[in-house]
Amino acid sequence: MTSADQVPFDDRGLAYGDGVFETVLLRDGVPLLWPYHRARLLRGCRVLGLEPPDDAALAATWQAPASGLEVLKIILTRGSGGRGYALPESPAPRLLSRRTPFAPAASRWQGVDVCLCTLRLARQPALAGIKHLNRLENVLARQEWQRADIAEGLLADSDGNLVEATAMNVFWLADGVFRTPPLDACGVAGTLRAALLEQGVVGEAPLSVETLLDSELIEQLFVGNSVQGVWPVNTLTTPDGEPLRRFSPTSASPLQAAAHRLLGYVPLSGPSLSGEKR
Repeated sequence: MTSADQVPFDDRGLAYGDGVFETVLLRDGVPLLWPYHRARLLRGCRVLGLEPPDDAALAATWQAPASGLEVLKIILTRGSGGRGYALPESPAPRLLSRRTPFAPAASRWQGVDVCLCTLRLARQPALAGIKHLNRLENVLARQEWQRADIAEGLLADSDGNLVEATAMNVFWLADGVFRTPPLDACGVAGTLRAALLEQGVVGEAPLSVETLLDSELIEQLFVGNSVQGVWPVNTLTTPDGEPLRRFSPTSASPLQAAAHRLLGYVPLSGPSLSGEKR
């Protein structure tokens, strides 16, 4: 393994998106949901044929005195070399990391508006679930809205099935059961999502955009990730802010409560997080 503070011009992560990354919430220097982050990172390495970093190298990215909340970003590229897309004969993966003070957008725990993006995700089962460095679909989708009152954008695949949000996973309540889309063709399998699935809080089920817009069985909608927690959705809009559908009030739902316990966030009625800096 090699490391660098600056990525060189010939780094394959920079040139081709040839690598993986993780975004980890640290609380007082302790990584939350770390087994899920490590498992996803190792799976991404297996899929891409990357030599994974050892546990000591990964632990070194967070083992420094700290208090409060931080976000740790870990990037692993294949390193430099190779001719064109051909792999280097002796790859030397490059491990980079950065820690940033953080505070969640706690006001969004009460509810947000999200838009339905027009971009459709390509179906590529070989890359489904992993957090690889090529996120151009997400970049394009995020350009679709500029309104400050839209917190996120939902993404469907080329078959019209709901997959995820640009930086979060999607959950919904129907017939008293919380569900999330299967991610076997595209999308990022979030670590908070993985923990909620393992605990039996949510289950997997497909959901078409048509059903999301038209079916009264879809009572509540949520977006969430392992850094921000879970945001209930009040209104689904177009990128221009035109309402498409409104959902039932979702404050302090069992899904949100379970997710925030995993992240150590206080209940909505608890003390303020204003002392935690970003």
